[in-house]
Amino acid sequence: MIARATHNPTGLYEPITVDLFAGGGGASLGIEWATGRAVDVAVNHDPAAVAMHRVNHPHTLHVCQDVFDVDPIEATGGRPVNHLHVSPDCTYHSKARGGKPIRDKRRRDLAWVVPRWAAAVRPTVITLENVEEFAKWGPLTRKRGRDKHPRPCRHRKAKTFDQFCDQLRGLGYNVEHRELRACDYGSPTIRKRLFLVARCDGRPIVWPEPTHGPGLLPWPTAAECIDFTIPCPSIFERKRPLADNTLKRIANGIKRHVIDAQEPFIVRIGQTGGNGRYTNSTHDPLTTITTKAEHCLVVPTMIQSGYGERPGQAPRVPGLHKPMGTIVGTQKHALVAAFLARHFGGMTARDIGKPLPTTTTRGTQNQLVAAHLTHLYGSNKKAGAGDPRQPMKTVSAGGNHAGLVAALLAPYYGSGSGKTGRDLRDPSPTVTTNDRLSLITVHLDGEPYIITDIGMRMLQPRELFRAQGFPDAYEIEYGIDADGCRIRFTKTKQVQFCGNSVPPHPAAALVRANSVESEQPAELEEACA
Repeated sequence: MIARATHNPTGLYEPITVDLFAGGGGASLGIEWATGRAVDVAVNHDPAAVAMHRVNHPHTLHVCQDVFDVDPIEATGGRPVNHLHVSPDCTYHSKARGGKPIRDKRRRDLAWVVPRWAAAVRPTVITLENVEEFAKWGPLTRKRGRDKHPRPCRHRKAKTFDQFCDQLRGLGYNVEHRELRACDYGSPTIRKRLFLVARCDGRPIVWPEPTHGPGLLPWPTAAECIDFTIPCPSIFERKRPLADNTLKRIANGIKRHVIDAQEPFIVRIGQTGGNGRYTNSTHDPLTTITTKAEHCLVVPTMIQSGYGERPGQAPRVPGLHKPMGTIVGTQKHALVAAFLARHFGGMTARDIGKPLPTTTTRGTQNQLVAAHLTHLYGSNKKAGAGDPRQPMKTVSAGGNHAGLVAALLAPYYGSGSGKTGRDLRDPSPTVTTNDRLSLITVHLDGEPYIITDIGMRMLQPRELFRAQGFPDAYEIEYGIDADGCRIRFTKTKQVQFCGNSVPPHPAAALVRANSVESEQPAELEEACA
């Protein structure tokens, strides 16, 4: 179905731009930044994706149809095509599938629509984006035995990809491909993708130089994408316990990015800026600590959930000081926040059923400390969460079998024997001439703080779209259908659109470098961002 109502017609012979597999519009946005004009034609089979594209790109002609059923000449109206961008489905090329069989060969072969368009309308420049493994596109094995579906043939990797490139060369195109990282061009994600460029005008293919990285502009970070005003619920008050692997990642993240961090990343509660993402580093003086009984500081980090670790691989806890990991179509990124409170020294544990000691004017001296342990066994053994009110598991000579999740009272027996957790309502052990009792503390600007709670929440769709490089003005909560009616998207659908989108910054850099037009307004990208 071709929805011509939203199309902004150009001159009959003026060259146009086409975005196949347009999805929510990441590549289209990048093309707009690079050329200063809207994409003329966008094609996608999913009505919901087209609805999101339509509300953000109202001057585009939208074709909601299977890409193989679209007539290139009809869709373009016979006009010459300056640029054709394609982002075929990557599901059956991605290494994330492991060695799983191919259940939909047609989806795997969607890229064959490109030579068809090249022969029909002969775009001057063609750009293609896909996962790195697309360059290994090869034939499938025959179905054998119990295998109901074929698998990629290990002995014929890249054969189909080479045939694909040869077809374009046979149509008069020069073809090159490279892997580009989105963070190197201004998107706050490390997402690495294969980009292919083909052009038939005799001009050389140009690969854009990175704009961000060592010696260049600093990489945008995950912290820039997060709204720290969104509540981060305590992990100790959940109705359903967290999975063992998730607890393991939380423990590792708190240890690496809070307890052991030389420069923890600080968020000030109640003093956020206008965009809700106000933070400061430990190089800045700490703000005044109030006498209110509330958390004053938060040290957040980030973990990745849903992915399993390889044997010997540490839990995935990337932190906030670098670009976010690759955004996929499901929720994989979670924010973990350690809540800190001032530690005035000389603190001891008391039974929570007994009266509090005298409250002084020094503020929040009485703190509730949540104790919780996760057992960090080897990579080949299952991790389990331990209740601090129960005896600890046997301590072996291997050490590091219990990782800290929240602050606890821990007898310290010296560097050779490690730490052993205790129930805070149990009597303290025998006091010796050496200091043996300690609260887990974090020192900021020379001041000791204790961890009073730990929160975790999954990132919201808007935060993920920021990480992908979309500006906040990009509409993601609703779209416009073919009849002009508003339709709302669930959060699940928003995350799906985000994971399937093309980061606009590398797309803009590539289109700008190979633009057929004389004007290449880089200022537009900054204005839109």
